[in-house]
Amino acid sequence: MKILNYIKELRELVGIRPKIMAGACVILIDEKGRLLLQQRTDNGLWGLPGGSMEPGENMKEVASRELFEEVGLEAEELELLDIFSGPELYYRYPHGDEV
Repeated sequence: MKILNYIKELRELVGIRPKIMAGACVILIDEKGRLLLQQRTDNGLWGLPGGSMEPGENMKEVASRELFEEVGLEAEELELLDIFSGPELYYRYPHGDEV
């Protein structure tokens, strides 16, 4: 099942109300110490490459897939930095969906 279909089906059930959403971001620093950021298309802000978990994935798979989908790079090695959660991570997308 594609993630867009999965999220769309969930949104048909819950509307724009907040839903718990798991995802991963990748912090990529090159040999010159530069951090890779990308500009989001939905709000114009800069952020780390990453995205939402699809059914059946683990977090390393999410991070690897998103890094490739977002910027075309393949991860040689991934290390879990931390897990972030809590009310400070609440987000409302420009189109109104809440996570």
